[in-house]
Amino acid sequence: MSRDARWKALLELLVERGRLDVEEAAAELAVSSATIRRDFDQLAEQQMLVRTRGGAVVHGVSYELPLRYKTARHASEKQRVAKAVADLIAPGEAVGLTGGTTTTEVARALAVRSDLTSGSPALTVVTNALNIANELAVRPQFKIVVTGGVARPQSYELIGPLADGVLGQITIDVAVLGVVAIDSAHGAAAHDEAEAAINRLLCERAERVIVAADSSKLGRRAFARICPTEAVDTLVTDTAADPETLRRFEEAGLRVIAV
Repeated sequence: MSRDARWKALLELLVERGRLDVEEAAAELAVSSATIRRDFDQLAEQQMLVRTRGGAVVHGVSYELPLRYKTARHASEKQRVAKAVADLIAPGEAVGLTGGTTTTEVARALAVRSDLTSGSPALTVVTNALNIANELAVRPQFKIVVTGGVARPQSYELIGPLADGVLGQITIDVAVLGVVAIDSAHGAAAHDEAEAAINRLLCERAERVIVAADSSKLGRRAFARICPTEAVDTLVTDTAADPETLRRFEEAGLRVIAV
């Protein structure tokens, strides 16, 4: 197992359990305890975990796993959600995409749609996510607009007043939000307040708002609110979602699509 694959597996386990012992992690990954200790030390240096005697813990309730380590979590659910979201977007529309693993999958689903292979443009995509812009820039039929701002390493998103300047000058047909939490009473939220502010502005510039969230994000709250529930038009999630939770979103006025 390569170091990157091992680190990814360790961080997945740590987020899932909150705490990992060296011996436990070594057994899970079939490597030596010395290797795990070295991995824990190096990850602690990057502030991706907190080292403890004999193991490691996450950084408390505000812990956020960097995007490059989140791609495998709920992967099949995210791909299904992304395909359903992409199907809601019409040729020629201007689409805002926030950063995140699910919205990255939305971008990929849009890129392979047969009815979006030509046009002038087939789509206009506005994003503050560097990785999404990078993936779509090779599609000549897409017009890609990237906000300014300062790159946030955890999510590859551009944040800050430079991004505000661009978003304040445009209007879009639909904003697609990737969120870390959405609750029927408290709305959509992110870990970082600057990221939430950009996402909120993207919503304000849009005719309609779609939240793309796998079922693990539903009924949860996070530190920084993006927008209230009533600002969201459609919630697209997966069929593992709790029916009662989905019912509460529908009662709040959202169109709910479970795939």
